[in-house]
This record gives sequence, structure tokens and C-alpha cells, in this order.
Amino acid sequence: MPAGEAKEKNMIKSRMVVLAQMFYEHTDQEHPMTGLEILEYLKEHDVPANEKTLRGDIKLLQDLGLDIVKVVSRPNLFYWGERQFEMPELKLLVDAVSSSRFITKKKSNVLGKKLAQLASENQRKELRRNIQATNRVKSENEAIYYSVNTVNEAISRRRKIRFQYTQYGPDLKEMLRGDGEVYELSPYALLWNEDYYYVVGWSDKHNNVSVFRVDRLDRPVILDEKAVKRPEGFNLDDYSAPIFDMFEGPERVPVKLEVRNDLAKYIVDRFGTKLKTKQISDDRFTVEVEVSLSPTFYAWVFQFAGGMRILKPKKAVDEIMEMVNKFVERETL
Repeated sequence: MPAGEAKEKNMIKSRMVVLAQMFYEHTDQEHPMTGLEILEYLKEHDVPANEKTLRGDIKLLQDLGLDIVKVVSRPNLFYWGERQFEMPELKLLVDAVSSSRFITKKKSNVLGKKLAQLASENQRKELRRNIQATNRVKSENEAIYYSVNTVNEAISRRRKIRFQYTQYGPDLKEMLRGDGEVYELSPYALLWNEDYYYVVGWSDKHNNVSVFRVDRLDRPVILDEKAVKRPEGFNLDDYSAPIFDMFEGPERVPVKLEVRNDLAKYIVDRFGTKLKTKQISDDRFTVEVEVSLSPTFYAWVFQFAGGMRILKPKKAVDEIMEMVNKFVERETL
């Protein structure tokens, strides 16, 4: 191939790369570019073109599957159309990362900036305003990525993991549970709930299926030992529902609640809309739900300061009254 022809082909290839990058980086529906602006951009990047070659280049990019949109006007406008993620989707992801308690402030900023790279330059400016950790309490465990990766790999390889587990003392400083007791777990799944990651698996120590917060795993390692198989009939959804609905306990029972009208949204948030209700006064209704009776459930009811009451079963009424009496006794000591 003659040297001149080879040089021309290399120039075209370079121009196509610069052109595609320009569209992706600098244009979107709100920020199109005119033909003259594009030619000027190519000239500044040492890959000059003219109107004729530009039309051919754009058509070739479109033929290759790039969504280069042409708006017929005076002058014509061009921009990169559909992206892998649209702006509302990116904003949602950035907000989720930024506000998550499970992800550290540092990692939130890093992930947010990576997500912003999927947008155009102008869109990134808008997203950067969202890439700010909120005032919510954030995890300080920078090793969380390592822990998640370790657990994922163990699940894929069907191997056990070994770790120590952290908790907090009265001084609010992190410490190892059980004076550094070592746990071995056959992980079955990673579950996300209320801003935290949990690993569900067979615990050798407890000799049953147990749940651990991933951010509290201390230096988890994968063992060569094969994981214990899931118990026969074990269903992850059935197991996790009472735990991750906050109402952990051995058995779910029907409970009838009396609820103030303005608290209906909390019933829906926790239990959904497919429930049996009955209006009993202008400002109150009853609803039947199914939960595991536990201190967590009683505390959830108690937080509404009388706006929600347990009507039955009697066991639940007696147990929440016992909790209240213990609280009052302690307060009067």
C-alpha cells in the first residue's frame, strides 16, 4: 500500500475515534453540536475534516450502531442519543450509592464518579451535585468491598468461609465478639436490606442457618472445605421474610391491629396493600397482618405512641404490656 494511502486511512481511523468520543463525551439531547462546531473540534484535535467527509463519517458511525441523532434545522444539530443509562437512572444510582449507610463516604464518592462517566460532560456536572454523602451515618469499614468479593467467590465455589465478627462496646468502639471467637459459615446468598448487606448460610457454631452482617465480618477467608448443602426444603425467601421484615422469630402468627388513619402508610410500607381492613371510627381502622412475635415487632408498634394498638392475639397484648411495664419500672429506679 502506498505511504500516502496508508496515511490517509490512519487519519480516517483517528478521526472516527475522536468523533465518536466527542459525541459521547460532549453531546446529549440538551447539548447538541452544529456541523461547524464539530469541524472546529476535529481541527483542534489534529484530525481535520470538511463538510463532505463529516457527513460520511457520521453515517458510518450510525451504520456501526452508534445512536448519533441528526436534528434537521438551520443549522443542523447532532448529538449522542440513547445511552446505556439515561439521566434519571444514573441519578437514582448515584443517590442510592451516596445515601447508603453500608458504603463508606470515600467509596460513595469513588463509585459516584465512576457512574458519572457513563454520562456526557454536561450531564456529569449535574450528577456531581448528587455525588455528595448525605448527613446519614455511614460505614467506616473500608474493607467492605473485600468482604463482599470474598463471600461472592465462596458462594460461587461452594466453599466455607472463616471469619471473626465485630460488635461495639459501651465506649462505641469496635471490638471482636466473644473475645475473638472464630466462625465458620457455608454461605448461601448475599441479601441487601435496609442499607446493609447480609450473608445467609449454615453456621457450624449454631448448627443451623444463620445471618451475619457483611460489614461486621472481620478478615473473612475462603476455606478449602466444601460448603454444607442447604437443608432439605430450605427456601431463602421464606427464611428471610420474617428476619428482613424486622419481625424475626420462630413462627409467624396472625395479629390484629387498631391503626390511626394517618398511619396507614406505615402499614403499606411494611406489609403491602393486600390486607383485610375495617373502618371502626372516623379516624381509626383495624387491619390483620401476619408477623413473628418479637421485641422488634413490639418496638415497631410502640413507636407510634398509641396511634397503633395490638388487639389480638392475647399473647401479643400481654407481651407488649410486659415490655412497657419493664420500661416504666426501669425509668422509675
